[in-house]
Amino acid sequence: MKRIALMGAALALALSSFTAHAADKKTLVFVANGASDFWKAAEAGVKKANAELPNYEMQFKYPSQSSAAIQQRLMDDLVAAGVSGIMVSAVDPKTETEALAKIAKETLLLTTDSDAPKSGRVAYIGSSNVEAGKQVGEILKKALPDGGKCMAFVGLPGADNAKERIEGIKDVIKGTKIEIVDVRADDIDMARAKRNVEDTLTAHPEVNCMLGIYSYNIPQIYQALKEAGQLGKITVTGFDDDPITLGGIKEGTVVGTVVQQPFLWGYEGMKDMAKILEGDKSFIPSDGLIIIPTKVVDKSSVDEYAKELAKMQGKG
Repeated sequence: MKRIALMGAALALALSSFTAHAADKKTLVFVANGASDFWKAAEAGVKKANAELPNYEMQFKYPSQSSAAIQQRLMDDLVAAGVSGIMVSAVDPKTETEALAKIAKETLLLTTDSDAPKSGRVAYIGSSNVEAGKQVGEILKKALPDGGKCMAFVGLPGADNAKERIEGIKDVIKGTKIEIVDVRADDIDMARAKRNVEDTLTAHPEVNCMLGIYSYNIPQIYQALKEAGQLGKITVTGFDDDPITLGGIKEGTVVGTVVQQPFLWGYEGMKDMAKILEGDKSFIPSDGLIIIPTKVVDKSSVDEYAKELAKMQGKG
């Protein structure tokens, strides 16, 4: 009995030691702004970073709805659970600034995708949305040398990433005969995104150009145009690398897209948070902006890009 008791004590000590070791791991969390396939690449980046830094617990979280209030409750819960760092794509940075500032006082905070510079975040890592918008503007100028009327479609029009992309497009097309007629929002609701395109076809027959500002917007444009028999008759361009977007470029029904690199946001962002927690901030620029370049993908480069993307996500 004494031997059994000693073995039990030894096992309890081992389990206690294992639990303590597990508890020593710092938890870092990437919080998306909604449930979109766009974020799968960032999630893959987080997983890769975690494989390289096993002393950390890295997680990826989606809010149950694309709502500032719901996203805030999720982050509050994470802070209450004792996470060491949060990297967030805020649903609406301006209305969330105060709440984000509270988070920044309680844990390490980085922003991505859409910045909240007045929140006290340590750094932003992601695209320059203005520059990405300018690249889309250049695509439009090549595709519509005689001008055109464009409708833009977006999830969250109040988010800085949306406003800055549209600002960049407008900067480049200023002085041309290309015009953005209006911007239609969908709150990251796929059915509504498609319905916006369908409504445009009916209410605005003069529109001969459609811009997908968020990652899923071009796919929804594509589906709506296909069903209406308008595919290839309306110039389509915008952002990101959804498989439908890349397929449209390959077949010539989408003239091009400007791709971000969310895989690197997740991968570099998690590693950067670990560096900061370990006392190294030397890599952060004075303006706090860590910019991951965007690039244009068109018919000449789509096959090469698709292979590169598959390799980054561990699929090739």
